[in-house]
Amino acid sequence: MLLEKIVTKTVSIVIGSESDLDLANKCADTLDSLSISNSIQVLSAHRTPGLLETHVRECESGGTKVFVAMAGLAAHLAGAVASKTVLPVIGVPGDGGPLSGMDALLSTVQMPKGIPVATVAIGSAGATNAAYLAAQILGVESEEVRNSLIKVREDGVEAIKESNKKLSDS
Repeated sequence: MLLEKIVTKTVSIVIGSESDLDLANKCADTLDSLSISNSIQVLSAHRTPGLLETHVRECESGGTKVFVAMAGLAAHLAGAVASKTVLPVIGVPGDGGPLSGMDALLSTVQMPKGIPVATVAIGSAGATNAAYLAAQILGVESEEVRNSLIKVREDGVEAIKESNKKLSDS
């Protein structure tokens, strides 16, 4: 029953280890703010490849529309997910390790022809933008999601105007 709740979410967020949970939560919080259902699972491309493949297959049949994969260091998770599905996969390079995420960025963005992974920025900004990119993908078919994204952008404009108003008042 728990698995059913996971694989029927619109966006599946997959992380390589619990150390990536803060990034996953940033993504999930943004998706939640847009009323997009999502789940988070820890699945390793290297340690649990069979479980990862099962998860992808069950998500596909359960109605998942977009995968977000987050991992640091070797960061083959997004590529491993992409190799098992033709649904959109967004990779978020983790910002840890001795190279501060540069190794994860290169591992995520350098995919072979025919197995694309949309890759966003390293770390926290990437986790948030992965949610927005997933929403934009979903917005192709959902006016409700598009309207939510338009509202986010309008709110951003108002925040800038308010900042400028405060500056000119001081």
